[in-house]
Amino acid sequence: MSFFENTRKPVGFGGKIMVAMMNLGHSPVARWGLRFLELAPDARVLDCGCGGGANIKRLLKKCPQGIVRGVDYSAVSVEKARNLNRTAIQKGRCAVWQGSVERIIFAKDWFDAVTAFETVYFWSDLPQCLREVRRVLKPGGTFLICNESNGDTDKDEKWTEIIGGMTIYKDIELKAYLEQAGFQNIQIHKRKNWLCVTAQKLDAAVNHPASEGQL
Repeated sequence: MSFFENTRKPVGFGGKIMVAMMNLGHSPVARWGLRFLELAPDARVLDCGCGGGANIKRLLKKCPQGIVRGVDYSAVSVEKARNLNRTAIQKGRCAVWQGSVERIIFAKDWFDAVTAFETVYFWSDLPQCLREVRRVLKPGGTFLICNESNGDTDKDEKWTEIIGGMTIYKDIELKAYLEQAGFQNIQIHKRKNWLCVTAQKLDAAVNHPASEGQL
């Protein structure tokens, strides 16, 4: 496995290096994307594909009386995210678990917001994942997608060639997938090659089976 494969699912020593690099390298685009997410001080937020937990830390700061949960399918990422947010975890404001966005362990209508930074590229069943995200959002809740690559230039192809299982979506593609999943009020923001998309769950018209339990 090449070092860059750790972008998709960090493993081993190389994965630990990649997670640390991503926490730093993705900071500018993450800070930019978070400007488009309004959160109440006591909001409940889920960060999907949370990586090394840098954005969990930012979200905890953005909702100082709220709680933030994280999910990632990489054990290396989960360990890093837990270590980085150890204090918040000890206070009961944060939890990070290893799992897939295709089956989120929370009950429906539980979160005020769900975020996905630099991760939807790797969701193998994007429609199913989006349905799960919508299910766990409260009516009126917001889903934020933030990507460093927007698919508008040929330069993006080099990453999909290097990293297996990676798909870089254009804004119109993500908008179509979100609409099919039942999201509304979809807003698109761009800067440089960056892309941020926000979408809302405005009603409960689309029902999906609830997963068991809460974390």
